[in-house]
Amino acid sequence: MSQIDKANAFAALHIPGTPVVIYNIWDAGTAKAVTKAGAKALATGSWSVAEAQGYPDGENIPLDDLLAIATRIVNSTDLPVSIDFEGGYTADPEPLATNITALIGTGAIGINFEDQVVGSSDLYPIDTQAARIKAIRAAADAAGVPLFINARTDLFLKAKPDTHATHLVEAKERGAAYAEAGASGFFIPGLTDHGMISDICDASSLPVNVMMRGALSSIAEVAALGVARASYGPSPFAQSMTQVAEGYSAAAAS
Repeated sequence: MSQIDKANAFAALHIPGTPVVIYNIWDAGTAKAVTKAGAKALATGSWSVAEAQGYPDGENIPLDDLLAIATRIVNSTDLPVSIDFEGGYTADPEPLATNITALIGTGAIGINFEDQVVGSSDLYPIDTQAARIKAIRAAADAAGVPLFINARTDLFLKAKPDTHATHLVEAKERGAAYAEAGASGFFIPGLTDHGMISDICDASSLPVNVMMRGALSSIAEVAALGVARASYGPSPFAQSMTQVAEGYSAAAAS
């Protein structure tokens, strides 16, 4: 498939009530393994990609290195590949467009794009983040690729679970603004309350993505809430590193 065909196929996988399962990868090797296991699409997690190269998360891995990893992943599989692009490696729309053009050049067909100010505890104001999403969409249109922009809000990751209900109104406002700006999906990591997730799914014009953790342990359960994408974030990497350490310990003790 062409890059455009892959982008369209990826978007079509986002069906509320029948979520696409994203078991997040971090290099070409894990891309091949998850592809062989029967995945329909692939996506990286920024934490995993950074940690695998010895960097902390938060755009600490150099952009050129990230682009090289994205290229190796895309070249290792026939599946659509989305890249966790964090905050785009810049706050400003003009250089952001340049970075997006470079990412599209790797063959990737989608991104995660977050609204936290990287390296800070703050979120971008809604209008500022919407302008950033507009710049991404314009860059993708100029490149001729219908890039899947999975607009992530960090509202729930940055708040204690017992306060999540107080952030629902703002989350819906952000989702609506991001949709109008050209986003393709709405990602709400950190929110695990079933009722609140269902509420956001009902209100959102975009397919909703959740991160499977805590109370979110079953794809069938999140499907029933109206979720269209279920991803696993850093969990696959963390589990793999635990297995490596345990393997070494067992070998050394034998």
